[in-house]
Amino acid sequence: QVQLDESGGGLVQAGGSLRLSCAASGRTFSGYTMGWFRQPPGKEREFAAAITRGAGIAYYADSVKGRFTISRDIAKNTVYLQMNSLKPEDTAVYYCAAAVSGGFPRSGYQYDYWGQGTQVTVSS
Repeated sequence: QVQLDESGGGLVQAGGSLRLSCAASGRTFSGYTMGWFRQPPGKEREFAAAITRGAGIAYYADSVKGRFTISRDIAKNTVYLQMNSLKPEDTAVYYCAAAVSGGFPRSGYQYDYWGQGTQVTVSS
């Protein structure tokens, strides 16, 4: 069992930056693939980025590649999402999630634990 707590959301102008944090408690998250998903208003939840368990390989959705960077600090049991060059279409509730499965999971159904979410709003 792992508990996830996101923070760092807020209101930012287009072109700005935010860094989201996801603190994990319970079992150490080094045994989980950690992902960030987002749900824009009125739309379905979508994959944004993840970092694999073990080797810590990062992978991204095409919509955020080159602008977002996912990283982790195992000693702090925390995963981060650095978001640069933000656009109004990045406005969403951002969720941290943990997956037991290996590989490169991109579907929410492949993730076992979820945080409560943090709101990111990008104004034009």
